[in-house]
Amino acid sequence: KFGVNFMLASVSTRVLRSFTPFYHFSTLVKDQDPKESLFQKLVNGEIPSDKVFEDDQCIAFHDVAPKAPTHVLIIPKIPIGGISSLKKEESATVGHLFYVARKVAEDLKMDNDGYRLVVNEGLHGQQTVRWLHVHLLGGRQMKWPPG
Repeated sequence: KFGVNFMLASVSTRVLRSFTPFYHFSTLVKDQDPKESLFQKLVNGEIPSDKVFEDDQCIAFHDVAPKAPTHVLIIPKIPIGGISSLKKEESATVGHLFYVARKVAEDLKMDNDGYRLVVNEGLHGQQTVRWLHVHLLGGRQMKWPPG
């Protein structure tokens, strides 16, 4: 009996540890002011990044925690919290992010084999920074379904 209870307690603790930090962090993300985010500091030049592209509207840089052999983030220079807070007058910016994703994919020689573009939104979408951004993932076969 002791062994079974110990195993269950151990499994429960591991499961809790694996979900709790993300859940707690993600619930805070929806309340985060984009102007106080890590990406604002990056746009302001306060923190370095491994940039692959920059223009007057956006920056593209290698993700510090890549989920694929090539993982680039494309972020607008204006603070848009996410798709759910996108205003009509900001919609052209989203189009530009996707155009830049295509250009960066070509520059990094990902265009022949293909790549995946991902936009996360909110808790269930696993958005961890409240700033609209596009993930460009490639360099390996992606799996389906992704979620």
